[in-house]
Amino acid sequence: MKADEMVVLGGSGSLRLTSKICKYLAVPDAQREVIRFSEGTLFVRILENVRGRQVYVVQSTAHPANDNFMELLFWLDACKRASADSVTAVVPYFSYAKGDKKDEPRVSIRARVCADAIEAAGADRVVTLDLHAPQIQGFFRVPVDDLYALPVLCNAAREKRLSNLVVVSPDAGFAKKARFFATALKCSLAIADKERVAHDEDAEILQVIGHVEGKTALVVDDFTTSGGTLCDVADKLIARGARAVHAAVTHGLFGADALEKIQRSAISSLLVTDSVEILSGDPGGKIQIVSVAPLIGEAIRCIHNRESISGLFENP
Repeated sequence: MKADEMVVLGGSGSLRLTSKICKYLAVPDAQREVIRFSEGTLFVRILENVRGRQVYVVQSTAHPANDNFMELLFWLDACKRASADSVTAVVPYFSYAKGDKKDEPRVSIRARVCADAIEAAGADRVVTLDLHAPQIQGFFRVPVDDLYALPVLCNAAREKRLSNLVVVSPDAGFAKKARFFATALKCSLAIADKERVAHDEDAEILQVIGHVEGKTALVVDDFTTSGGTLCDVADKLIARGARAVHAAVTHGLFGADALEKIQRSAISSLLVTDSVEILSGDPGGKIQIVSVAPLIGEAIRCIHNRESISGLFENP
């Protein structure tokens, strides 16, 4: 390995994605070892020399979120203690991103705690993808690049050749980002009015704002866990006269029976990126996985070569 060659190291939560990123960059996967002890603790070891090199640790902190988050911290610490020149935490899915504020008495701002921990463990830079709350970038004192999956998802949607399209935001909070999808796809926008009254994964769709009758709807969101919101919005859209409903989501967390629920729903197809590694590898059926490896790989290449990555944020 050349002295100036980057080192891309994948954590347990992103092994397949890391392999794709390395293939895009034409570099080998860094050799590493993870041992899980019976009491639940982790041991990590880098099996090659990283002294003086720029290291990129790729690790989504999805289920099991706490194990994967702790493993990320250990990798960052191991790289620093092995005298890496710089360490970039590449976190395609940043868990606890919904914990971005103190909106009730006696609660933790969980995203801030996670940001502080990542910095304390040794990250010199953070690369992530579609943060649920973009203001989390301000929780860090190191540079943060919050990439958009929009170009990848829009290209995949175009390949479906959906006619008379309308982009639908599942709630008012995602309306701004949904507008970017509508602009990129050159179509109109509708918004579902959603109400969530508890700290659970259930929400009620109250109404749909916008014209959807006779149109093909594309529901866009940053993540889905239970699939409940997507399925409920699809039902509302069909009831309002939509001809068909498709969906495009960045992070597919798919807890419990979410996959089965989506397969039984009114959704014709669901595009989801590989930011989170679905256990089966290929869920099949209505779900189509599109890779963000080239997007993240290009960001890593630009950072490594000290080039601007602003072009990655332009609408396709």
